[in-house]
Amino acid sequence: MSTPTRQTSSLAVVSLVSGILGWSLLPLIGSIVAIVTGHMARSEIRRAPERLEGDGLALAGLILGYSMLVIGSIGIMLVLTFFGGLLWLGLSN
Repeated sequence: MSTPTRQTSSLAVVSLVSGILGWSLLPLIGSIVAIVTGHMARSEIRRAPERLEGDGLALAGLILGYSMLVIGSIGIMLVLTFFGGLLWLGLSN
């Protein structure tokens, strides 16, 4: 008796690729696509675990997407704080 082969979820692959693109070429768009497709892939895999696999790929895409958004937000806050401080110093003189 042969066991049925499971197919890798396309959304999981898209999530991982988008997460990688979010760290390289498309920071904001890639990260958002990675997060959305990662959640969609994980729910799709949970609904049909006997037919689909790729939960690890989807999870990696989610981690890459969320971490890029967090690090990008911290970077933007630091830049705004730095230039805000420079502006404050310039106006106080």
